[in-house]
Amino acid sequence: MTPALTVLTTGPLTTVQDTGRLGQASLGIGRSGSCDRSSAGLANRLVGNPPDAALLEVTLGGLAVRAENELTLVTTGARCAGATAHNGPVRLRAGQELRLGPPTSGLRTYLAVRGGIDVPAVLGSRSTDLLSGLGPAVVRDGDVLPVGSPRLPVPDLDLAPVPDPPGGEVTVRVLPGPRADWFGDAGWARLTEQPWTVTSESNRIGLRLDGEPLARLREGELPSEGMVRGALQVPPSGLPVLFLADHPVTGGYPVIGYVADDPLRSDVDRCAQLRPGQTVRFGRAG
Repeated sequence: MTPALTVLTTGPLTTVQDTGRLGQASLGIGRSGSCDRSSAGLANRLVGNPPDAALLEVTLGGLAVRAENELTLVTTGARCAGATAHNGPVRLRAGQELRLGPPTSGLRTYLAVRGGIDVPAVLGSRSTDLLSGLGPAVVRDGDVLPVGSPRLPVPDLDLAPVPDPPGGEVTVRVLPGPRADWFGDAGWARLTEQPWTVTSESNRIGLRLDGEPLARLREGELPSEGMVRGALQVPPSGLPVLFLADHPVTGGYPVIGYVADDPLRSDVDRCAQLRPGQTVRFGRAG
């Protein structure tokens, strides 16, 4: 019998994610993948999966699953109430369940199964892209998710832990973007000197922020330009949108700055854990 995980309830939103569809932006295909790459990578390491193994990204808890065979699982990212497998793998016997309550802080929890979630890949990735519709469907109650065969040993110790997401205000590093001159020194000061509140309209595409709007120094249309994760795009409302995993490949609004997305210390990953109502400040990088 093929190892499998049955989804009893999904919570608000559960999707399958991996490292995404790399190198296809020229074809109009975004990368997608896990919003908090650091936490997803940690989950895969803890169960001996390769970095690109597919796992579950759970938004605001509520997921319940049942092991149909003996499976090794772990959760990382936002720590959920009742999560006995957080940052440390546990073994479930056939028929045992794992239930995630609401997280105490943070937004997204990653559930990795040893062997990886073995759904069909689309254009080289098992990631669900909510903007384009590529990849597997959003996980639903009753889904039976096949689990692949383990390829690596389970480590005795993870040497690169990822801290749990903080509550309260978060400060991240920001660099000037290609259209910072559209806002001038006053616009940059307004961006970096006030707290911005995450709104309930935020999703995997981007964080929508509320605060004192940024005023343009120039008007007019901007030709559509390439966009990357971490870009701070400013629509006509003057309220920035911070692009996350499912961001569009191009956009026609000016980008005032970029949140630092270093491989070893990604502030975009930290932003992916912000809940509606939390505040974020942008501090100059360097």
